[in-house]
Amino acid sequence: MARTLTVSDMRCGGCEEAVVDALRDVEGVASANHDEGTVAIEGEADGEALKAAIEEAGYTAEA
Repeated sequence: MARTLTVSDMRCGGCEEAVVDALRDVEGVASANHDEGTVAIEGEADGEALKAAIEEAGYTAEA
């Protein structure tokens, strides 16, 4: 199942890298794009685990 999370405060390449690093251990993350402020999720990754990892990195995630 493909899903997209919005990370509106991910605005640059450094932000994108920080979010991808935060999500590295969460299974199912396909990619992040700071231009669109989105994270693409593939598979059955737990939505709450994804949001928690993003928030722990200092960003805000919305489904």
